[in-house]
Amino acid sequence: MDRQFQHSMLPQATHDELARQNFVKSLKLHIVKNLSPGNKRVYEQVVKPQFEREHQRSPQNRHEIRTAMQRHPHYRWWSALRRINQEMLWDAVNTSVERQLPELIERAKQSDRQLGTLTLDPDFKIPVYQTAVDIHCMPGSYHSEYTADDLAAGATYDRGVYIYGAGWLGPLNDDMGLSIVNNYLKPKYPDFRPTKILDLGCSVGHSTLPYVDAYPEAEVYAIDIGAPMLRYAHARAEALGKRVHFSQQNAERTHFEAASFDLIVSHILLHEIPLPAIRNVMRECDRLLAPGGMTIHVEAPLYSHMDAFSAFMYDWETANNNEPFWSAMRELDLTAVMTEAGFAADRVIQTFVPNGAWKTAADNSQQGGGSRGSWFIVAATK
Repeated sequence: MDRQFQHSMLPQATHDELARQNFVKSLKLHIVKNLSPGNKRVYEQVVKPQFEREHQRSPQNRHEIRTAMQRHPHYRWWSALRRINQEMLWDAVNTSVERQLPELIERAKQSDRQLGTLTLDPDFKIPVYQTAVDIHCMPGSYHSEYTADDLAAGATYDRGVYIYGAGWLGPLNDDMGLSIVNNYLKPKYPDFRPTKILDLGCSVGHSTLPYVDAYPEAEVYAIDIGAPMLRYAHARAEALGKRVHFSQQNAERTHFEAASFDLIVSHILLHEIPLPAIRNVMRECDRLLAPGGMTIHVEAPLYSHMDAFSAFMYDWETANNNEPFWSAMRELDLTAVMTEAGFAADRVIQTFVPNGAWKTAADNSQQGGGSRGSWFIVAATK
């Protein structure tokens, strides 16, 4: 059953479109549950012993494992199916979005709510590191526009993320923000009362909106580089009755005044940008935070948190799914990056936060995918 929350901006699929999307999701689950485990068996039983015979030692890192595994047909078939499945995902969603795009654009314009704001920059320059490839193989990536008031990228992302994760981020795709609020901020800092919050690289606001609910007295701001994402994010937030101020800005250097935010967050932004940009983002967080303010950046685990084979499996994204900065970010010493940006080392935290908060917030325990463990965060206090 498809349990994505049906807000008024979500693209509606026809019978055939939904059947195609469900097939893509089912194929993804088949690959993950039934084919992926075979890679470890192939490695342990065939590839690793062969490597040890040839080199008189075990593979030492993910690069050596990848070179060896690429020779085996199981891994090659698995890899091809994953890439094909990713392309099928966007094709299946885009068909639905393109069919109703004029209606979605008009619906966004005619919203009878005016809770938050949307500010776009007609002269905004998209960073080269975002235009060089279609991130996640999503056609046009997050920023491309093909018609007036285009929001197709946002609509595609909203539906696509749900199918990609088989619903494990929850009906509103908001588990990252919700888990940080419910499983980290509220229990660890129960007296923390931010009055001004900023979400960096917000995409369509999936993880932004939980902060609106958690801190109703706060003004919530969210920025992204993609105008189509922001148009959709604003319309979606209005449809869900959430007040957010969206604007088109680069998180490396924003237009906000110094020391103007109590809480600055990002959710899987860091692996989408290169190291110089990450350093700039952290410096900007230091500039924007008021004394006593906090910044939290959510990611998947770093390579230092896993063994070489697991790192090799993670590294697939870099080579095959248009994630050029995925692995470089996972090799960083993020505490060093934070201290170089101006934060005191004893005020920097790296930890794991249990995910799956949406399952507590809503009675959807049978949602496909479910909790997968935890989110990694790097956080700092000004």
